[in-house]
Amino acid sequence: MDKTAIEKIIKQVLAELGKTSDAIPVELSARHVHLSRADMDTLFGFGENPTPAKELSQPGQFLSKERVRLIGPRGVIDNVAVLGPARPESQVEISLTDARILGIDTPVRQSGEIEDTPGIVLSSHKGIVGLDQGVIVAGRHIHMPAKDAARFNVRDGDRIKVRMNSSRPVVMEDVLVRVSDRFNLAMHIDFDEGNACGWKQGVPGTIVTNQEKVVEF
Repeated sequence: MDKTAIEKIIKQVLAELGKTSDAIPVELSARHVHLSRADMDTLFGFGENPTPAKELSQPGQFLSKERVRLIGPRGVIDNVAVLGPARPESQVEISLTDARILGIDTPVRQSGEIEDTPGIVLSSHKGIVGLDQGVIVAGRHIHMPAKDAARFNVRDGDRIKVRMNSSRPVVMEDVLVRVSDRFNLAMHIDFDEGNACGWKQGVPGTIVTNQEKVVEF
């Protein structure tokens, strides 16, 4: 093979590598708890911080070694993850299946939108906390830095459709776009949604544009 042919192949490979993918990483968000400083003190000891066990995809967020029990009117769920760092208000994110187990009529809300949501009891090996509100089923959403928002031609607060390119492909509607340069690109869905579409590690999503026709029944 002559030098010209080799250079042509190299240019083609580099061009392919340089193409920007339209795929969005999709992650499953398991049930978890965000705690306020006061509730953290009650459950794990005054002044104690969550013990980081694993960094999450979003900068500054981490899975801690600490766990809590969720106690609802009709059932309990043990070994629920606590995410750090502390937040201004405690919040519990569960799936609709979890809500039925606990016996709680839980609305679908975006993180932080906890006004007029149900409460729950949290317990640990050191303490117990009763929340008046804060239990939600987290609405599907995409964390997106500004450069990706420009690339996908979307804005903060947009609600879009995303096709899950999985073994049981579906189009998910009402996906909230959250734009900030504090984010890494990732779409979050819960376990109910992941099971419904046959999600597995590495399965991406693709934004459905207005030009793409989606058959409705």
